Amino acid sequence: MNKNIIYIAIAILVGLLGGWLIFGGSSEDSKSNKDASNMSDSQDHSADGEVQMWTCSMHPQIMQPEPGDCPICGMDLIPAESSADGLAMNEIKMTKNAMALAGIQTSIVGNQTTDDENMISLSGKVKMNEEENAVQASYFDGRIERLNVNYEGQEVRRGQLLATIYAPNLIAAQQELITAASLKESQPALYKAVRNKLKLWKLSEAQINSIEESGKVKENFPIYATVSGTVSEKMAAEGDYVKQGQPIVKVSNLNSVWAEFDAYENQISEFKKGQKIKVVTNAYTNKEFDATISFIDPVLNTQTRTVIVRANLKNSEGLLKPGMFVTGKIEAKANGTTSQFSIPASAVMWTGERSLVYVKTNPNEPVFEMREVTLGNRIGETFTVVSGLQDGDEIVTNGTFTVDAAAQLQGKKSMMSQDTADDEKPMSDMKMELSKNTQNIFQKSLKPYLKMKDAFVDSDAKNTSAFARETLEEIQLIRESELGTMEKSHVAKIKKMLGAISENDDIENQRSHFVILNQNMVPIVMNIDNIDSKVFIQKCPMANNNKGAFWISADTEIRNPYYGDAMLTCGSVIDTVQ
Repeated sequence: MNKNIIYIAIAILVGLLGGWLIFGGSSEDSKSNKDASNMSDSQDHSADGEVQMWTCSMHPQIMQPEPGDCPICGMDLIPAESSADGLAMNEIKMTKNAMALAGIQTSIVGNQTTDDENMISLSGKVKMNEEENAVQASYFDGRIERLNVNYEGQEVRRGQLLATIYAPNLIAAQQELITAASLKESQPALYKAVRNKLKLWKLSEAQINSIEESGKVKENFPIYATVSGTVSEKMAAEGDYVKQGQPIVKVSNLNSVWAEFDAYENQISEFKKGQKIKVVTNAYTNKEFDATISFIDPVLNTQTRTVIVRANLKNSEGLLKPGMFVTGKIEAKANGTTSQFSIPASAVMWTGERSLVYVKTNPNEPVFEMREVTLGNRIGETFTVVSGLQDGDEIVTNGTFTVDAAAQLQGKKSMMSQDTADDEKPMSDMKMELSKNTQNIFQKSLKPYLKMKDAFVDSDAKNTSAFARETLEEIQLIRESELGTMEKSHVAKIKKMLGAISENDDIENQRSHFVILNQNMVPIVMNIDNIDSKVFIQKCPMANNNKGAFWISADTEIRNPYYGDAMLTCGSVIDTVQ
């Protein structure tokens, strides 16, 4: 019986232990599974909070919050890579090593200094004072036997011998004088009329008396300068036959010059005639010249939205040379133009009428975002910024195009992927400062360029390379010392693209370089003054992966260089340079 009790107790203990193992373990598993389920739910909810973006493999600038078709090419959109580093949609991140290799530099923009915060700065040029110009003309018909003015810029003084002229009419008039002199007692009126006739031809009393006393006829007569100044233009040469009143030389008095500035539409109210203005030039950085506003153009230039403000400058020391770039500073009214930021020209990229900069959005990391800005005046190598930046913003000032290229590779918004406006005025507002020599070189380079364009139309890679090489040979004659920072950047890119085209034998690869070549070539050509032959700026909206591409043509007829026979007439004329 005791044994039975023992057996029953053992059975109960075994039953309790088995029950605990079965139901207790199941409870723990249930709890564990519940916790895992809760964790999974939490993770799923977190995943649901992330917004999945969709993009096009051919057009990475397209970003949509839901799947569908690409609005450009119609291809199915694919999921965009999620940003693991927390970047915004249009931000791009570069490594510090890449920035160092590319020489990328940034600077912080801010308001002008206290001394200048109430000053308006204008950029302009020194010009000849047209009120002080004089034309030295011939007073009688004849042939120039000797011209004593040899070159432009030569100084002449009043009374100086300018030229000697053989004048048949004067030979006859001298003979009349000699005859009338013998009859002056009997016919004084005739004698007086003959002398007056010679005076009208600007012969002096001494010259007339000399002819009368000697009784000899002179064949050649001198022309003396009636004003003092600098020869600004030679209008005749030795051996030329000139008519009475025909100009021989143009003389400018450079003791007084003009400084002409471009003032923007929103600044016009700040200026009035008689107002004092301080003028400085790069040639004399520590010297200020006092000037007075003498003229404000009554007509606004509709292309640049500026008016000419002209100031008179005394130049008795001859320090100011016509053609010099100058900066004018004038005190703004208390309620007038507010102070503006100034940024280097190297920080700005141009896409038609847009001006773009890259802003560093993270002070501790190399993260950048493209931003559109509105520019004001250009002052030397800087631009004033009307809108688009704030005090303390850090922008890329060197290596801007490198940052933009990185943005393109990462499929972010860039200069190339900017949406274009409906009204196309390509690059016409981009003001460049080009020397006369640089303009002449670019005009010469247009001849091989146009042949290269025609070779693209014919899809002839061999001739395309040859004409690109000819164009590059012309461009390489440009002196870098005559270029500003922005102009240097464009010319360097032009040389690089022409070199790539000339060394390549694949027409499609050449065309991709031709796109970038024209982005830099077109704005320079549009800044050429008095171009020899009219050219047309044309654009195909479908070229360059539907981003649009420009080219220069000598004819209005569309001959598309980007597609050859496939789309020969795709495009339109959007501007004219003449």
